[in-house]
Amino acid sequence: MIIIVTGVSGTGKTTIGSGLANHFKLPFFDADHFHPEENIAKMSQGIPLNDTDRMPWLNALANQLRESEKTGGAVLACSALKESYREILNINDRVRWIHLEGNRELIWERMLARKNHYMKAGMLDSQLETWEEPDYGLKLSISQSPEQMIEEALQYLND
Repeated sequence: MIIIVTGVSGTGKTTIGSGLANHFKLPFFDADHFHPEENIAKMSQGIPLNDTDRMPWLNALANQLRESEKTGGAVLACSALKESYREILNINDRVRWIHLEGNRELIWERMLARKNHYMKAGMLDSQLETWEEPDYGLKLSISQSPEQMIEEALQYLND
């Protein structure tokens, strides 16, 4: 089983993704850890990434998903802001998608509370502008508790 949890920074992708990975006893991958150093340097300076910057990163993620599928699957937390990015990650028709959504104010509060993360809160508007809302998968409201979100995701994934 391949599960991809998407959403802009600050929506809780890591929390929800790791909770699902733990439940299903699958490896968990945080897409942030796959960025090349050049991308991290740009984001650390508050410079949004462009599509050219993202291509090596997306291809590395897709390769990791293909490898993981051979051993039973994985859960990936990844912003996957555009449909073209999700197409690269959609390695087969069995990928399950969970999209985390919330209002800007709540996401902003969460981002401001983060410490020692290279993604700066000021980049939220750039991510929200880039976000292309998908018309598939489960759309989860981040106004719920993480436990409620995981429970709703499990109901969706077990259907």
